Amino acid sequence: MSDGWTDKKRRSICNFLVNSLKGTVFLYSLDTSDISKTTNKVVKMLEDAVEFVGEENVVQIVTDNAANYKAARERMMETRKSLYWTPCAAHCIDLILEDFEKKLKVHETTIKKGRKITTFIYSRSMLISMLRNFTKGKDLVRPGATRFATAYLTLTCLHDNKGPLMTIFTSADWKTTKVASMPEGIRVQNMALDSRLWKNIVICLKAAAPLITVLRLVDSDEKPAMDFIFEGMRNAKETIKTNFGCVKKRSS
Repeated sequence: MSDGWTDKKRRSICNFLVNSLKGTVFLYSLDTSDISKTTNKVVKMLEDAVEFVGEENVVQIVTDNAANYKAARERMMETRKSLYWTPCAAHCIDLILEDFEKKLKVHETTIKKGRKITTFIYSRSMLISMLRNFTKGKDLVRPGATRFATAYLTLTCLHDNKGPLMTIFTSADWKTTKVASMPEGIRVQNMALDSRLWKNIVICLKAAAPLITVLRLVDSDEKPAMDFIFEGMRNAKETIKTNFGCVKKRSS
């Protein structure tokens, strides 16, 4: 299995791992910062990993679903007839969530507003204390398996704390703060009290929440995902369809 990622210093790293009946074992990491991610380079990286383990020990190769990896798949499966390539299920679902945010205006706008509210609050210790007082210790930000999953999990937290949040921005505690009269504070207050935001959060979660449920399953280390990924995705699609009243497309 190959797992590519970028660290905080924008360095590209690719981890190679092996999964068997005994679990997942880390093999090695490769710094790919100076390596052009062309098909030839990807093939070479994967070929080296297969040789390291021994081709006779490898049945399946799991990578992300980027175009260069898909092209590498075709080349490797032509020359190594015993290997089978599978795209990472978690990465595929993450790409769907990315498309939601980037290609659906209501998702893009709602996530941006959600980030503005959470960033505004969490950049001020006084507001964090006020938030936790009104929400009884609950937070608005919850990390997810991927960046795009995190965006929708944050919307879930906002939705779950709608009442306390609206109470905060109408409370005497808020009105006595310096930021309440600042332009940024007024904008965030107006967002939090806008009924359209809360309506749009529900719309976004109707589409994203079923997929995040599947993402949690496939990203778990407890058991292999292949047994249930197809059934999980079928159920997710049916749930999304039901959430929108089986209406395939509607005007905004």
